[in-house]
Amino acid sequence: MPKHYRPPGKKKEGNAARYVTRSQALKHLQVNTKLFRKLCVYKGIFPREPKKKFRGNHHTYYHLKDVAFIRHDPILEELRAKSTYLKKVTKAKAKKNRELADALLKRQPEIKLDRLVIERYPHFVDAIRDLDDTLTLVHLFAALPATDRMKIEVKRVHNCRKLSHEWQAYIARTHKLRKVFISVKGIYYQAEVEGQKITWLTPHGLQQVLPDDDVVYDVLLTFLEFYETLLAFVNFKLYYSINVKYPPILDSKLEASAAELYALSRYFDANTRTSEQVAETQLEESELRLAQLQHQLPSNEPGALMQLVKGPADEIEEDEDTKECKKLFKNMKFFLSREVPRESLLFVIPAFGGNVSWEGEGAPFQEGDQSITHQIVDRPTQGHIYLSREYVQPQWVFDCINARIILPTEAYLVGRVPPPHLSPFVDNEEEGYVPDYAETIKRLRAAAKNEILPMPGAGVEDLDDPQNLLAEGYISRTEAIEAAERKQKMMTLEKQYHDELKMELQSTQSSSASDMNKQSSGEDMEAREESLPDMQQIANDTANMSKILMSRKKRGLYEAIKKGQERKKAHVDLLKERKEKIDKAKKGKKN
Repeated sequence: MPKHYRPPGKKKEGNAARYVTRSQALKHLQVNTKLFRKLCVYKGIFPREPKKKFRGNHHTYYHLKDVAFIRHDPILEELRAKSTYLKKVTKAKAKKNRELADALLKRQPEIKLDRLVIERYPHFVDAIRDLDDTLTLVHLFAALPATDRMKIEVKRVHNCRKLSHEWQAYIARTHKLRKVFISVKGIYYQAEVEGQKITWLTPHGLQQVLPDDDVVYDVLLTFLEFYETLLAFVNFKLYYSINVKYPPILDSKLEASAAELYALSRYFDANTRTSEQVAETQLEESELRLAQLQHQLPSNEPGALMQLVKGPADEIEEDEDTKECKKLFKNMKFFLSREVPRESLLFVIPAFGGNVSWEGEGAPFQEGDQSITHQIVDRPTQGHIYLSREYVQPQWVFDCINARIILPTEAYLVGRVPPPHLSPFVDNEEEGYVPDYAETIKRLRAAAKNEILPMPGAGVEDLDDPQNLLAEGYISRTEAIEAAERKQKMMTLEKQYHDELKMELQSTQSSSASDMNKQSSGEDMEAREESLPDMQQIANDTANMSKILMSRKKRGLYEAIKKGQERKKAHVDLLKERKEKIDKAKKGKKN
């Protein structure tokens, strides 16, 4: 009997024993598809792709251990009990007993997902690392309208708005924001918390239209239910790390005027003052206790004890990026006009050290304040103009944040077409195309840091010429003479090395030629030229040989990489061609 033969009905082997289809999982758990999908979202279980699909390609497969993981979780019984309870509500509505149905809805059991959050994220860094989708979905539902048709409740929208503002207030308070980019989809933000980079997308502050056919809102609401619990845990932990009570208690007047972020910043200030007073009291008590202990310890011990006291303070020092972001808009006061995106600017300006106000109730200062340095406007003309401030478009704020310097405001004045808004998430050097405005920002940053960059059309080697540096005024005459001597010495050594290398090559060729039969000088020269290898041909042959020796999978991957490089090069060539056309059109208009 062959080894692979197994009688029917016996134990399964291989993928058939390790994987089950979705229909088999439903039978195993005794739940419907909707409940099974909700369980998978709560537990973080996704379909798997076995190497060999034993039931065909049209099935969805799950690992058997994942199904067993769901089966033994208490959340399964809680969801079954809730679905049974909702059947009572449906029955009361069918009997047109509205009072009983409303009473049952008010008393329906609530499922707590706290245990699942702790189970899926045993460490806080794991939760921070998985916040991208959480923040994007919470900010999305915070901007959506509440509708009964899509089962989006008002309470849920308010909760999402509260959680998103708490997160933004922490980021702005601790100056953890790093990048901002405005796109057609919305506004991209990137922050760095606990050493992890978190990127999320927020929709524009416009009226949102809910599509009916393309989106399954039940799945989104299930994800949102878990993400709300996760973000509440994260906000609590972050607020606790900076000694601020959670949840915050906000001013009702500011909440009514839709200024939750400013209300949260005031709450931060109040709690920080309280915590500083407590810290000062504790510091005085610790210093008194330390002075008492120093008399009891030997002469070499107090120094070590002082190091123990200073240790925690050194651990909470800010990194270089945070210090740089904190000082970007320092000593600047901004006033926002009515037409600009207020929520985004109220978030990003304080995150980089600026003071901001707006037109409305609860504003910290009014438009007539003479200490305002910049007013953000987005209309072609301005009625009343204050000469003590600059009027700029909102893009100037975001470009300054991405460049980490204060850019000149001439290109962003009212009524002008601003420069292109460049994405900070794109590496121009890696893409192979550097826009002109990116070069301008690079030179402005170098000038702000007193760095030396080559002029347009010149290479980096021009900076090594001491005469050029002396003419530009970067170095003195004595330093230029010393640099010229060092450069001359290096050129001499390099020439000597090349001469020695040339002599070695000539000796090798002469020794190989002595072994061969001597012929006429003309024939000898021709043979030597033929024996010289073509380096390009050798490189092509080596590449072809390595490609032949590759496996089919690696060869396909190699060809895909080559196609990607060619596609990127074609895209760069297209951008350069468009740029040339635009430049020619501008020159034609000037002429």
